[in-house]
Amino acid sequence: MEKTLAESLKTLLKETFEGPGNGGSYYTDSRPNTGIFGTLEGLNAEDASLSIHGSTIAAHSDHIRYYLWVIRTMIGGVDFEKDWEASWTISQIDEAKWAEIKEGLQREYFTLLAEIKTINLEEWLTNVNATVAHSAYHLGALRQMIKTLESEK
Repeated sequence: MEKTLAESLKTLLKETFEGPGNGGSYYTDSRPNTGIFGTLEGLNAEDASLSIHGSTIAAHSDHIRYYLWVIRTMIGGVDFEKDWEASWTISQIDEAKWAEIKEGLQREYFTLLAEIKTINLEEWLTNVNATVAHSAYHLGALRQMIKTLESEK
């Protein structure tokens, strides 16, 4: 059965955030928990606060959340000044802030995922495609940061 464009976008977003399904992967590692959520699972606030290659895992995670929020807000018809630098200022966090960042990321992702079928994809296709590319880029960065973190322990 042929997938619709919305279904295809949802499949790629799910792989990026939730990891590949049982049918294999399109571009990530096919092992379980290789999406953003699985990659962040088990990290504590101390690890998420360490500066690795000039940034923190917490900052990358919040930046992904902010990007999703920006795209959803723009699709909703609101034009505003974007503050891309704000998410990159996150460094030292505690467990409560780390939980807040991860919960916010999940909330923005699941909200966008639910809205995909209602979005005018002719108008917003580039933006929605960009969420896949942007998030996949940061998934790779997060995984490399974690490899560095593990090698230093």
